[in-house]
Amino acid sequence: MSASAHYDTKTTELDPVLLSTPFRVQTNWHVITGGPSSGKSTLIKQLADKGYRTVAEIARQHIESEVTKGRTVKEIRADGAAVPRAVMDLQRKTEDGLRARDVTFLDRGLPDCFAFFRLAGVDPNGPLAECFHHRYASVFVLDQLPFERDGTRLDSDADIAGYLKVWHTRDYSAFGYRIVRVPVLLPEERLSFVLERLSGQGLT
Repeated sequence: MSASAHYDTKTTELDPVLLSTPFRVQTNWHVITGGPSSGKSTLIKQLADKGYRTVAEIARQHIESEVTKGRTVKEIRADGAAVPRAVMDLQRKTEDGLRARDVTFLDRGLPDCFAFFRLAGVDPNGPLAECFHHRYASVFVLDQLPFERDGTRLDSDADIAGYLKVWHTRDYSAFGYRIVRVPVLLPEERLSFVLERLSGQGLT
């Protein structure tokens, strides 16, 4: 068996040499991330209702768009690396259309894609160089809520939720972000938790 056959992308760390690449633009954007069914979409909607600029989850938008073309979620997700690649491209284009100075909340950021690349058997360091145009102002990782299936999730997502949270946290930390963990709270309490921390740092 060749050495390459033993290579497991699921535990591939980001390259520290590539991670030394300087960011071009500092932004006022705040990332809300976590595993599936962690309450990200609910929190983003609450922030939008408060009048903040928000960006909905690009992966969900991509899958919903493909479903309208007649494909099933299972078929779309079976494409492996095609999904995180498409999502990363759309995420980058979306961020390129934002103004760096505007306070904006994003349902996932570019580094979220790396965990999905690993699961698809792709070395996450391949697309790593694409992540240094914008630097986020802060990153919030939501603790997991009870799993709920919706139109874009599969039952298997419940099994990988823990993996995703661990690697999202590790990847953002590797970029030098200080992670703020958001515990399981009532929706309004989670909203207050996030806004109070940003207010204390003068970031909203």
